[in-house]
Amino acid sequence: MEASGTSGMKAAHNGVPSFSTLDGWWIEGHIEGITGWSIGASDISRPERDAEDLLRKLEEIILPMYYRVRAGWIDVMRHSIALNASYFNTHRMVQQYVANAYLR
Repeated sequence: MEASGTSGMKAAHNGVPSFSTLDGWWIEGHIEGITGWSIGASDISRPERDAEDLLRKLEEIILPMYYRVRAGWIDVMRHSIALNASYFNTHRMVQQYVANAYLR
């Protein structure tokens, strides 16, 4: 459970797919199998279920893609940059804060 999500946002700029619980910015940036993968099905943490989901996705989806479907892995990396890095950044955030908080 990340406080502000800046490390995930920085990772997106470097083409790193996210694999995290659905909290913070990842609720908005998550497109399953496109920009990364979720752990659990909602923003409500259920440790046992989340642990099972984490292991299942690693074993059945993420690691096989990384090691055997290189083109698929590269597609997820590209989508991470194109969709998440282009939207979740300081430039957009400052513009949004100015428009919504200071120019009203």
